[in-house]
Amino acid sequence: MSKTIDYFFAVGSPFAYLGHDRFVAIASKHAADVNVKPIDIGKVFAVSGGLPLKQRSPQRQAYRLRELARWSAFLNRPLNPRPRHFPVAGDLPARWTIAAAEQGAGVALTLAGALMRALWAEDRDIADAATLAEIASEQKLDARAIGARAIAEDIEARFDQNTSEAIDRQVFGAPTFIYRDELFWGQDRLDFLDRALAG
Repeated sequence: MSKTIDYFFAVGSPFAYLGHDRFVAIASKHAADVNVKPIDIGKVFAVSGGLPLKQRSPQRQAYRLRELARWSAFLNRPLNPRPRHFPVAGDLPARWTIAAAEQGAGVALTLAGALMRALWAEDRDIADAATLAEIASEQKLDARAIGARAIAEDIEARFDQNTSEAIDRQVFGAPTFIYRDELFWGQDRLDFLDRALAG
């Protein structure tokens, strides 16, 4: 039986960055297809009780930094918890990812991983079109073609559709993985997704 995972994430999420490569490896291990669905996490927060980082209590902000440090060390993944370009306007990099998905989920996953790494480990401005083109080119992707599609109205509409679908399906944070209508929220739930795929 074929296995398909709906992958809802925001390119500006450090936890999506921390889990992305492990998720890709898990999906590959189980020969699962991935529907790559970047979302507007601000709109999801607005209807699900989430708050932008600056509006969270000092206790929650402090604990977030501690968790990022813990997971970065545990996974041996470089992470700058306070990058210069955060918060980042996520619309354009999300649309680049959606445009890349037209060339296949693997292409979109590769680009998404590179974009998140650029923000959280390389301190690059992924809201800048020229930087996005550089990152895509570094991944041996056709930056010109992806960039042209990314600004098309139907790609923007797909971004909005992803966000609406996430809200309809009870997504409230990023990353979220949905497999056979079961929701797994957070990169720290990837072991549970792995077990579900094996079942």
